[in-house]
Amino acid sequence: MHVLYFHQHFSTPAGSTGTRSYEMAQRLIARGHKVTMVCGSGQMASSGLQQEPVNGMRKGTVDGIDIIEFCLPYSNYDSFLKRSWIFVLFAWHSVKLALQLQYDLLFATSTPLTAGIPCIVASILRRKPFVFEVRDLWPELPREMGVITNPVVLTAMSVLEWVSYHTAKACIGLSPGIVQGIVRRGIDSEKVGMVPNGCDLDLFDPDTGVTLRPDGVSQDDFLAIFSGAHGIANGLDAVLDAAAELKRKGRNDIKLVFIGDGRLKPALVKRASNESLDNCLFLNPVPKLELTAYLRGADAGLMILDNIPAFYYGTSPNKFFDYISIGLPVINNYPGWLAGIIIENSCGCALEPGNPKSFAESLEQLADNPDLTKQMGLNARALAVREFDRKDLGNRFVDFLEKVYRN
Repeated sequence: MHVLYFHQHFSTPAGSTGTRSYEMAQRLIARGHKVTMVCGSGQMASSGLQQEPVNGMRKGTVDGIDIIEFCLPYSNYDSFLKRSWIFVLFAWHSVKLALQLQYDLLFATSTPLTAGIPCIVASILRRKPFVFEVRDLWPELPREMGVITNPVVLTAMSVLEWVSYHTAKACIGLSPGIVQGIVRRGIDSEKVGMVPNGCDLDLFDPDTGVTLRPDGVSQDDFLAIFSGAHGIANGLDAVLDAAAELKRKGRNDIKLVFIGDGRLKPALVKRASNESLDNCLFLNPVPKLELTAYLRGADAGLMILDNIPAFYYGTSPNKFFDYISIGLPVINNYPGWLAGIIIENSCGCALEPGNPKSFAESLEQLADNPDLTKQMGLNARALAVREFDRKDLGNRFVDFLEKVYRN
């Protein structure tokens, strides 16, 4: 089976962002299938292709994956209009590819929602089976976050969402809430599979590899790390609120480190400076291999999102699975399925949103009880091995695609 795979934000482990599509492509190849990955150029992504582009694109093979990269640079710092235009251009160029190339099955993963457009067109005009993977529910999330308020845009997105689901032969959701959201749009539940993000147990081995601590963090400090985007959805002011509470209580032995980038990072850095929150340190994005070293040197991972109900069951954040892979207790600041997992498996702290005092107290509890912290970390790693091994989830993913293709 030859899979034509569309992921605008695709990255190999050389990049500083999620590698789910890379891992799933690797699992397809290991099972004897061929993958052609179509992607764009991302601020923190890396396709692995190094040659100069020809006619606005690069082509090559990286780790067995045939890659077509459109030179359409994307950054979270860009305006909404510029990002939207990049999405449209990617969809337009992808449609032309989908109508020209030879393949057996179409696969597209959001976000953006427009990634499904070439598959919609090719499935109709060429009668090719199409599987749509949904990473976030659109337009529900941007509507609840208030980042998109124009009713025309929201209606257009809702129509595109409906058409994507109903054109696809099957859908994959990354969380229980996403699966339920797809079914609510009229899709038979038997045509919707759930394959959450998973744990790279080899890369994030807690006992093998380099261990790093950032400058300014001593070996005696308790270190909690947030890794990922610094955007509106992440609600990282909640961490600064907790940092201010810790400063007020004189807990200078607890350090909070942010690794990543995003539109709100300059404002967060400025606030930390203005309020003399020297217990907060900001690092640039790092490749996965370097991130593992920092996580090995940490004592806890911060799973932070803004208090948006659509997030409670409608997200599957990479960082959560990275944290538990490497055996870190997770401090989670919003309710939902991840909070339930943390509580059921005693692998961290599930906090109520908007309570900096409780946030600070949880950090203090872990800092003052190293045996408890260690046990929670062991529980986290055990959970990763038992339920979220990416190899097992990758096989589930391939099984699902093979079933769709056969039927």
